[in-house]
Amino acid sequence: QPWLATGRASPRLVLGVVFVALLLDNILLTVVVPIVPTFLYTTEYEGANSSASSALPQPAPAAPRAPPFSSVLSYFDNSTVPVELPNGTGSSPPGLPPGTPQTPNPRNPEPRGCLEGGEFLAQENTRVGLLFASKALVQLLVNPWVGLLTNRIGYHIPMFIGFCIMFLSTLMFAFSGTYTLLFIARALQGVGSSFSSVAGLGLLASVYPDDSERGSAMGIALGGLALGVLIGAPFGSVMYEFVGKASPFLVLAFLALADGALQLCILQPSRISPESTKATPVSTLLRDPYILVAAGALCFSNMGVAMLEPTLPIWMLQTMCSPQWQLGMAFLPASISYLIGTNLFGILANRMGRWLCSMIGMAVVGISLLCVPLATSIYGLIGPNAGLGFAIGMVDSSMMPIMGYLVDLRHTSAYGTVYAIADVAFCMGFAIGPSTGGAIVRALGFPWLMVIVGVLNVAYAPLCWLLRSPPATEEKMAILSQECPMQPKSYSPKEAPREFPLTEESDREAENVE
Repeated sequence: QPWLATGRASPRLVLGVVFVALLLDNILLTVVVPIVPTFLYTTEYEGANSSASSALPQPAPAAPRAPPFSSVLSYFDNSTVPVELPNGTGSSPPGLPPGTPQTPNPRNPEPRGCLEGGEFLAQENTRVGLLFASKALVQLLVNPWVGLLTNRIGYHIPMFIGFCIMFLSTLMFAFSGTYTLLFIARALQGVGSSFSSVAGLGLLASVYPDDSERGSAMGIALGGLALGVLIGAPFGSVMYEFVGKASPFLVLAFLALADGALQLCILQPSRISPESTKATPVSTLLRDPYILVAAGALCFSNMGVAMLEPTLPIWMLQTMCSPQWQLGMAFLPASISYLIGTNLFGILANRMGRWLCSMIGMAVVGISLLCVPLATSIYGLIGPNAGLGFAIGMVDSSMMPIMGYLVDLRHTSAYGTVYAIADVAFCMGFAIGPSTGGAIVRALGFPWLMVIVGVLNVAYAPLCWLLRSPPATEEKMAILSQECPMQPKSYSPKEAPREFPLTEESDREAENVE
């Protein structure tokens, strides 16, 4: 078909495919954030207590001596007394026989909406953190191999493999009822995300060779990532509260099928198209200090929001007594501001300097994290979370194009390996953050966790100054001088041409002396 041939040659449609792939990946990444803590609390803590209470011996029924209206009056306090079901069975507090009414204590009223089991919630910080970190840990291990695979067979087949794995992971999330199955589904998502993100970003860098156009395209693609983060947590909390646990994942599975059909039409996943130039080895790229500085900025800036994902909902349950729908809405300001930041600074960062944009962004990340524990309600989280999302958008939209620019400037222009390193840095933040964040909260508390990661970001920010004008290698300067004769002024040294007039003057002086 002519329109298919035109679409396969259009960089904009390739950008659209990568946008949708990153969108679905990050919706699935964040949709579980408000669901998993309350789902585990409901299935494990309340389930264990209800089974324990049903195992207690039933006392012999005594003659009723209560006043005739006592049972009716007790039903007005619906926060402490369970409602009797029509068949005569009802839930009762832990430790009491079923059907036993609980009399409220007027001296010590419990806050409405707070969950019981403080020790269980404290232990759940670690378990939920490990569950969230499993995706990033698996992605961390798979990324280098995907980068090598894209250099051999191109980007089309890995993109489609990523879609297939993501679809399977989404279905597993929908029908998993235990912690173990949720853990496996999250780890499987890491494999699919590795294929989609590395191949997608490398494909964008190859179809947009111009540095300014590449920066704008990366900003739009990261806008898909931001939109996924924006939709995921509120969508998951509302659907889980009012429809059910499986509903958000089934919707995502349907959208993933549409993305797979789009990839079949546009990307030609049956064609093997290896890179025309031999890629720089991963070990060489990892020894480049400028690539390491850029990767570190991606890692530490995203580590803050990665630590918030498992710990903030549980902290809100303990201190604010928040209802279920608010746990996902707390991340809404960060997601909206991240969407604005990536689209705004995808273009603006190239004008003001990407190194300056990332340095300011990391400083704002640290300050925003320090302000999070000061909130006493969900409204107090709006400002810190909005600043956090906007600043991370500044860093991501600056560092992703810098990775491609550094490879063009200092190495061979094959992008699969360097974006595998960028994704590894991103995943290290999302692996170290949740896995250590839960343990730090249990040992020191949530406020100290925010202080530690906030100070870490502020301390790392000055290192971005090193990316102000990275030098090119000698071999790369020779290639640039042959391919772009109008552009060597920004790369070639200016000391060599000054030697020629000096030697001519010395010859003239020698002739005058003679």
